[in-house]
Amino acid sequence: MKWINKMFVFVIVLSLIGWAGNLQVSAQGTEGHQHHELISETHSVETARQNQGGNGDQGLSEKYHGHISDRPETKQKKTKPPAPSQRYIPIQLLGINDLHGQLNVTRKVNGKPVGRADYLAAYLKQRAAENKNTLLVQAGDMVGASPPVSALLQDEPTIEFLNRMGFDIGTVGNHEFDEGVNELLRLIHGGTHPKTGNFAGSKFPWVVANVINKETGKTILPPYQVMKVNGMPIGFIGVVTTETPTIVVPSGVAGLQFTDEVEAINKNVAELKKQGVKAIVVLAHNPGTSGPNGENPTGQLVDIANRVDDEVDVIFGGHNHAYMNATIDNKLIVQAYSYGTAFSDVDIEIDPKTKDIVTKRAEIVTTFQEGIDPDPEIKQMIEGYESKIEPIVNRVVGSTTEPLTAKQNENGESVLGDFIADAQKQALGTQMAFMNPGGIRADFDSGDITWGEVYTVQPFNNDMVKMEMTGQQIRNLLNQQWTDSKMTILQISGLTYTWDSAKPVGQRVGSIKHADGTELDPNASYTVAANVFLSGGGDGFTEFTRATNKEIGPVDLDVLVNYIQAQPKPFTYNIQNRIQKVK
Repeated sequence: MKWINKMFVFVIVLSLIGWAGNLQVSAQGTEGHQHHELISETHSVETARQNQGGNGDQGLSEKYHGHISDRPETKQKKTKPPAPSQRYIPIQLLGINDLHGQLNVTRKVNGKPVGRADYLAAYLKQRAAENKNTLLVQAGDMVGASPPVSALLQDEPTIEFLNRMGFDIGTVGNHEFDEGVNELLRLIHGGTHPKTGNFAGSKFPWVVANVINKETGKTILPPYQVMKVNGMPIGFIGVVTTETPTIVVPSGVAGLQFTDEVEAINKNVAELKKQGVKAIVVLAHNPGTSGPNGENPTGQLVDIANRVDDEVDVIFGGHNHAYMNATIDNKLIVQAYSYGTAFSDVDIEIDPKTKDIVTKRAEIVTTFQEGIDPDPEIKQMIEGYESKIEPIVNRVVGSTTEPLTAKQNENGESVLGDFIADAQKQALGTQMAFMNPGGIRADFDSGDITWGEVYTVQPFNNDMVKMEMTGQQIRNLLNQQWTDSKMTILQISGLTYTWDSAKPVGQRVGSIKHADGTELDPNASYTVAANVFLSGGGDGFTEFTRATNKEIGPVDLDVLVNYIQAQPKPFTYNIQNRIQKVK
């Protein structure tokens, strides 16, 4: 893609400034998805602050902001791979997952800087140069919950990055549906968007076998693609987690059916086998994890590997931002963390006589910035996009004396969760507010808060909803925070409550009180604020769907910006101790 001339850049910047002045970045038809586990850590464009973000011992998941900073496999001595056989054709598959548009974000692993798309690019090009038979693949969530450098331009910069790198094939993740299937297909096939104009789309094919258009009965994208490498056909099948409808706003998946991943894979394996294709790779946006040496493999990927046709050789996973490098039922399963901080290097050998994969091995490589220069082409691309959005993201909207973090304490409460819930309660004039923790995607450091930092905290531009719920419905709602498989503690304003982990699921909530200390009346009706994702029953909070008198309010991003602007400069805010776990 050619660089935009200076005059066009000037016009774009002016339009973006006006756009930001209204603080309606993507309010029309742009509801986002907020997952209960995958919480990203982004940084302002100009500073790329480096927060280690270690494992959260009291949070909702093992990782804090979706980034694992302690990686034991990086400390192991690398073993030399076996010499390639002269009888077989060596092919290299380089894979990434869960990039989330993190083009200009640096993180730390084991105390060292990692990530950024220009460093990832340098690694991928270096590895690709080692084997002329190389394919670049991606396993979903390339876009969505992105920092401003990508999100403010409809994630087109991320697609351009993948295009420039020469990616060969990919699948969709749940985040690709954040703005609905039409926007997803525009990013892939090209088209016009009112905010960004015309976009050429993706230069490589995307496949997904288990997402069906209910009206046509057909998959929204081809279910598989056969690619020839040095004359050897390799079949690629794509699938995305069937949980997608529960973790994306209803408008994002309207008219779509998500079918069983294993059934979809096996159906298309049968088609490939009819065509004589025996080397088969699955791109699965499904979670899994393992120890550094493949020990203790867990997650949906394990179940998928055990149940799919044995002609499947390799499965690339994603979704839970973890490490996986294991062999299950003779299938090699890999996942490479998230945010461009790692990639999978899968080496296979194909027998030219049988056209089947005869050997396979993998390495998960962390993209440490030390010892490698960033790719100059991608670096220039990032800087170009940063310059476009700089007037917006650097505008200071407030300042704080203390950090506001989404890190939850042992009760399940965070200072930033309290603050956001307070903002929403005030903006909608309700008695209570509930905020899903997965929608809080970053922290605020102490000091100045820029508009760009607020955007990275709440990047989905979800409409707020005012509604009415009874006291009993609110109790039912709070009890839905625990299931047999997960815990998702809502952040709250306007009430306090206790909970007891020793009680059965569905009965853990004890006393619920108003902010003034009086008990909640189960028969009384109360006004409640929540974003449209929660209002639609997202993250399993189906009690919200029973609420009445729903009214659409302002966008959550606007609510938070306005609330910060109304605070003293600087302001001090501490955790409110609204949630108490019974000891």
